[in-house]
Amino acid sequence: MKYYIIAGEASGDLHGANLMKALIREDQDANIRYWGGDLMSKIGGTLIKHYKDLAFMGFVEVLFNLKTIFKNITFCKNDIVKFNPDVVIFIDYPGFNMRIAKWAKKKGIKTHYYISPQIWAWKESRIKAIKRDVDQMYVILPFEKTFYEDKHQFPVHFVGHPLIDEISNRTQVDVELFKKENNLDQRPIIAILPGSRKQEISKMLEVMLSIVEDFSMYQFVIAGAPSQDEKFYKSFIKTSNVHLLLNKTYDLLSVSYAALVTSGTATLETALFKVPQVVCYKGNQISYEIAKRIIKLNYISLVNLILDKEAVTELIQSDFNKKMVSKELTKILDDDNRTVLFSDYHELEDKLGGIGASEKTAKLIIEETKK
Repeated sequence: MKYYIIAGEASGDLHGANLMKALIREDQDANIRYWGGDLMSKIGGTLIKHYKDLAFMGFVEVLFNLKTIFKNITFCKNDIVKFNPDVVIFIDYPGFNMRIAKWAKKKGIKTHYYISPQIWAWKESRIKAIKRDVDQMYVILPFEKTFYEDKHQFPVHFVGHPLIDEISNRTQVDVELFKKENNLDQRPIIAILPGSRKQEISKMLEVMLSIVEDFSMYQFVIAGAPSQDEKFYKSFIKTSNVHLLLNKTYDLLSVSYAALVTSGTATLETALFKVPQVVCYKGNQISYEIAKRIIKLNYISLVNLILDKEAVTELIQSDFNKKMVSKELTKILDDDNRTVLFSDYHELEDKLGGIGASEKTAKLIIEETKK
């Protein structure tokens, strides 16, 4: 069968790559055309647009890039028509994907959504469009099934979280060898995960690195995103106690003692690697003020949302400053606090379901598309 996949962010590229592997295993005749990134391109198929050319975050940023966004939407529609797929698979990225889903549904093309838009956080009104335009929804967070089925009477498939597969299938990293190969010394590592988009990295990294001199017993390592180049990161590095590793985030997390993490999928990844973390977020002030008034959540990190309690500290906007980062990092370096957090992390993993999310989703997509 012919599959058209649209992933518009780094996390979507990761999940899309694993889904593609599973689709190819289940369907030897799979012909896949997609919007994604380097991970998906390693699997095969035909890459149409790279997510680094699509990622605009925040209300203000989107406004400034509307022309590009609408141009991409038109291009996508034309490309789908030429490819004539059996099914279009959307991976998160709702601002773009929901527009394509509406159009595709009218065209009679089957529409499957893998990794739900976070309508439980904001824009709950999108449920009307989802019910109208999405044939099958595959959710990866346990509370999403309850949200859709109990609150909105829309049946969905809970397939478990694909990160569990990604992390559990990785080869164990030798700590000493890792340090030697990456020119690191013997001190414990504090990982810095400032995000994947240039604008968020610019807002996060300077504050994250401001506390380095106060923690000389540790070495700090920035997890560089595949969408950014080395020169960009190095403009923020002012001391020899900060190192940069590109495209080695999971290896870095597997050997880290603690982490400072920008809110997003990375908070969940860090938790699954059992690394104590401080969650940080600072956005455009206007975008933040708008979001604060329309997003009705007690927490911003996936870790806390899934556990429904503040297991990890969240430093948001004005609270994200040198003093608070230093204070909260000190806390998670304390053994007693770490013991409690490790217990919370194990509870989190239990709630996320077992392994096999990508395989379950691929089988369901193939089964439902053939109907």
